[in-house]
This record gives sequence, structure tokens and C-alpha cells, in this order.
Amino acid sequence: MQSPGAPAPRILVADPIAEDGVRRLRESAEVELVQRLSEDELVERIAPFAALVVRSETKVTSRVIQAGVNLRVIGRAGVGVDNIDLDAATANGVLVVNAPTGNTVAAAEHTLALMLALCRNVAVGDSSLRAGRWDRSKLVGSELRGKTLGVVGLGKIGAEVARLALAFQMRVIAFDPLLAADRAAQLGVQLGTLEAVLAGADILTLHTPLNDATRGLIGARELQLMPEGARVINVGRGGLVDEDALAAAVASGHLAGAAIDVFVKEPLAPGHPFLADPRILITPHLGASTVEAQVSVATDVAEQIVDVLAGRPARWAVNAPRVAQEEAQVVVPYQDLAMRMGSLWAQLGGGAVRQVELIYRGDVARVQSAAITAEALGGMLSHFSQERVTAVNAGEVARQHGIVVQEQRSSEAGSFAGALLLRVQGDGPREIEGTVVLGEPRVMRLDGLRMNLVPTGSFLMLYHKDRPSLIGEIGQLLGRANVNIAEMQVVRDAPRGRAVTAVRVDDSVAPELAAELRLVEGVESLFQVEL
Repeated sequence: MQSPGAPAPRILVADPIAEDGVRRLRESAEVELVQRLSEDELVERIAPFAALVVRSETKVTSRVIQAGVNLRVIGRAGVGVDNIDLDAATANGVLVVNAPTGNTVAAAEHTLALMLALCRNVAVGDSSLRAGRWDRSKLVGSELRGKTLGVVGLGKIGAEVARLALAFQMRVIAFDPLLAADRAAQLGVQLGTLEAVLAGADILTLHTPLNDATRGLIGARELQLMPEGARVINVGRGGLVDEDALAAAVASGHLAGAAIDVFVKEPLAPGHPFLADPRILITPHLGASTVEAQVSVATDVAEQIVDVLAGRPARWAVNAPRVAQEEAQVVVPYQDLAMRMGSLWAQLGGGAVRQVELIYRGDVARVQSAAITAEALGGMLSHFSQERVTAVNAGEVARQHGIVVQEQRSSEAGSFAGALLLRVQGDGPREIEGTVVLGEPRVMRLDGLRMNLVPTGSFLMLYHKDRPSLIGEIGQLLGRANVNIAEMQVVRDAPRGRAVTAVRVDDSVAPELAAELRLVEGVESLFQVEL
């Protein structure tokens, strides 16, 4: 909180933002606009400033943050924060805020613009007319009305695209592993598996985050599942679609066309296959490029910076919240445990979530648990949500997805000083229970099965029937593939009953090997988990 009579805080705006945002900052602070600074120049200048505002051009490195001895908040006028060293910001007590909703309408409208342009041959018609041709008979298009739109990812942008598509009298089907059925019903959308959405979509649009699970989500196999003559739109993230496979699917005539705004490497290199095919409409990452979106993100981030400098909470903080010093000894280890438990749940199939319940027992029941609950939600939702999910914004993301979050407390913790139970109503494992032993996280129960697992490292998690020689067959397959087993733990509910085997491995497991393991008699499912 700024003391009365203290000099106004200083804010450095290092990238161009809309004047509305600058004006809002100047109402409460001394603002300096200096742009196109190198890292060295920014390190030299940053010390007197309490806040730094950037877009995507300026790189806020660890050196810059450490040099910002008075820096309290970094504002990103936009969504992505890849250009900001979040770990360094958190370690140095610097809050990072962004503007995740400012470009929602812009991106959704661009998606519809590309959809319409593609279906009505707008770009091809323009270029042919400029070339002196009148190709009217060759450029008969198709209407959106009555078509089925498949949406992958129903976050803010995906939901807005669905709303606009319904206004065009389209039928909307969607794949979103987090969205509850009642929330989908509110949006007027029918949920389905990815395969069902692909098979039913006349037009497919992608609005999901890019991570290890979604990179190459739509490849040659998935494109072949789509109806002949379908179209693909990507205004989400470059890398969600296998670009070579998409180009081939259009070239072969299986797909009628595609419209792409984001790419694996930007700008496109000469010779990229998209450049040679007029049926593939391309734009240079224009999803958020509207006057209104730029004003919105600038004012959103300016408002938050003003709030933070005045001692008020930020609306969209990106990095982790602080923990009361007197409770840190208990809270911090359980934050780590909660994050790992949430991530484990997500990687063991995850699925639609209706309710998340966290039950605190023993010593952890006596501290403020908001930061722990947020870490559990962040660990779960970060695998699915398009926006960056952290302990700070996880609760809001859960609310947006219609997920009810509840906490319970008990003074009894059984054999441990404290314990945390994560109970999820939805698909996938329903319960994970853990504790902290000498500062180390432990998973003690997985969906009713007792275990003692340190949730750190790379694992194969196999759900299977307990039978003789099954474990030996798994070990032989891993050994033949030169995959070293660091640790193996088998838990079961009864002899020859249901069982889970956790195999910590030192080496990566190729998809072909994972497929072989799934074929072992008695194996019901296998998940590759990184914790």
C-alpha cells in the first residue's frame, strides 16, 4: 500500500500498447514509454520502476527481474506470458498479470471470418478477379447454416465461437475433457469424444492449449476420420495440427480446404506446403489483431497494475500467491503434494469434472488451505485449459468450467501428522490421498488401493488384473527395449483382483512400446505420467 505523501510509483511501458491503457496508468503513476530495448538496456533502466508493461516483443528475463529491485508487478498486455520468466518473477516476489479475456471476441470473430471466407471462396475469388478472370461458375461455395461445427476446446474463445456458430444456425458438437455436461447444455453444445467430433464435423475448429498432450493432436489419422469434403480451421495454437498431414489431406481432395492463422514456425518459411495450395487460406496470426482487442488488453492490464500498486489483489494474476510466513512450514510442502496429486489425476485419464473435494486432516487442517487447494486445481486443470492455469487463477478457471470446489477439515489424520484427500466426481480415478513425510510428498492411496509412492519422475501406471507372470512380462518388454526400471510398486485389492502397478523409469517409453504393454493379457489401461 502506497503511503500518503509518497512519490507516485514509476511504470515503464516497454512495448506499444493502446493509448487508453497508458492514460489509465498515468492517472495513478509516473509513466515512461521506452520501446525496443535490448535485454542489456532493460537491465540498465529497470531499477527505479515499480511496474513493467510489455506485450510479446520484449523479453523479461531473469536478469531483468533481478535488476528490478523495486519491481512489484509485470503486466502482459495480452494472454501468453512465454516472454516472461515466471519462475524468476515468483522467486523474486514479483507478481505477473495478463489480460486473458481481452482478445476473446477478436479471436472468435476471426475464426468465423476464416470459416466464411473459406466456405465462400473469398480469397480465391479475389485473386482470380485481380488476375483478369471471371471464375464465378468455378467458385460455388457452401453455407454455414445446417452444417455441423466441431469445436475442440470450449474455453473462453471456444465457447464464444460456439455461440456465434449457433447464431448461424449451425449444429455444434465439441470435445473438451474438462467440461461438465450441464455446462455444455447451457452453451447449446453436444459433447462427444474426439473421434466422434472428428467423424461428425463438416468444419473443425481448434481452441485448446498447446502442450505435450495436444501437440500434433490432429494428425493424418485424425484427418482421415473426418468426412470427405470437411474443412479445418486453426486460430488456436500452431502445432495442434500436423501441417504436412493437413496439406496432404487437402491436396488429396479428402478435405475441401483449411484456414490457418497460427503456425509451428512463424513467419512461414519459403516452400511451406500451405503456400502452394489456394484451398488453404492463411493469415499471419491475426486472431487478436483488432483495435478493440488491443484497447481491451491494454486497459485490463493497466487496471490490474493500478490495483497491485495500491495494495489491492489483481484480477488475473498468473504466478503463485504468497503464503503466510508463520504457516509456510506446513503449507509449502502440501502445496507441492497437492499440485502433484492434481497432475496425477489429470494424467490418469482425467475426464469431465463436476466437483472437486479436498479433505484436510490433522496438522494441515489447521492452516489456511486456499493456496493448497489452488495448487491441486492448477495441477489438474493445467493439462486441459487453453489459458495458463496456476494456483492464482485455478479457482476462476474451475468456476468457468462449472466445477464445484469444496473443502472439508478433520482433526484426525490416522497414522500421519497430516493428510490430504483429493476426491473428484467425474471420469477417471475418483480419489487420491497423500501426505508429507519429512518434507517429501507421498501418495498413500489411489482410488481405494493402498500404496506408498513418491510422486516425482517418469512413471508408467498400469491398471490390470492381478495374475501370475504379468509383472514379469512387463519387465521383459521394458528390458528388451533398454528401458531401465528405477522402481516398481504393485498394489491390489485382493489376490487375482484388480491391481495397479507403478513403474518409475529412467528412460523414455516409445509409443510402440507402450502399445505392446497395453496388449499384455490382463492390462486394462496404461498411462505415461510425468511428475
